[in-house]
Amino acid sequence: MAVDADKGAQSPLPESVLFVCGMNAIRSPMAEMLMRARFGTDVYVQSAGVRAGDIDRFMHSVMGERGIDMHNHVPVSLDDLGESYFDLIITLSPEAHHRALEFTRAQAVDVEYWPTMDPSTVAGSRDHILEAYRQTANAIDTKILSRFG
Repeated sequence: MAVDADKGAQSPLPESVLFVCGMNAIRSPMAEMLMRARFGTDVYVQSAGVRAGDIDRFMHSVMGERGIDMHNHVPVSLDDLGESYFDLIITLSPEAHHRALEFTRAQAVDVEYWPTMDPSTVAGSRDHILEAYRQTANAIDTKILSRFG
């Protein structure tokens, strides 16, 4: 069942959440670690991409500013997850949402779409690009707080 996060109110924490974006290099790992930072071990959180991308240094820098070390993050794809089951899958891009719906076709799992800007598309100075990454992290953190409290 697909749910629009903007229409829903806060709800209890699910036992497990998967964040999915295009390449598991920026948005979904940000979301995974921001959720972990807020809820610790109260919920199992993982991230994946439609494809496994490359490590993104801007993402590492911005998350480091928040005191979150991303150096152990290795991008993985949905296919790498195998037979994993999650209570909730949150997608952060149209491509990820489409793939997640296919991925869960035979499962009873909620899939929510949180449209999230891809900061890697921003051009300009290093400071301008870092600011786009900060805005993306802030937007994800705000959605996590409004969805889960």
